[in-house]
Amino acid sequence: MEPPPYHESEFVPMKERRDEGPAVVQYTTVRIDRTEPMPRDHIIWSLCCLLYANPLCLGLAAFCYSIKARDRKVAGDLEGARKHGSNALCLNILALILVVIMIILFFVYLDNALFYLHQMILHL
Repeated sequence: MEPPPYHESEFVPMKERRDEGPAVVQYTTVRIDRTEPMPRDHIIWSLCCLLYANPLCLGLAAFCYSIKARDRKVAGDLEGARKHGSNALCLNILALILVVIMIILFFVYLDNALFYLHQMILHL
């Protein structure tokens, strides 16, 4: 089989090439100075509270507020991001306090149970 005939009229260059010398590249730098720090979303702490210790679903609520804070930060609403980040921080602190109290109560209960078990064994 023969290739189709080449017609000069079908060839149209996209851009003419002119040798005018080296190309000049311009760089633009935009510097944004912030006087206040970016709001924190505490997403890692919220994720740990969600996965490892989730008393009363506080870890889930904190994770939701962290996601909202991150979305607000990306959207440019820094005040909304601060508010949601603060809510996530409070819920994370509350969840941590409850977990620490539960661990302390567990060890106190375990100590008392072992003490009473030891007393029962001695009186047999």
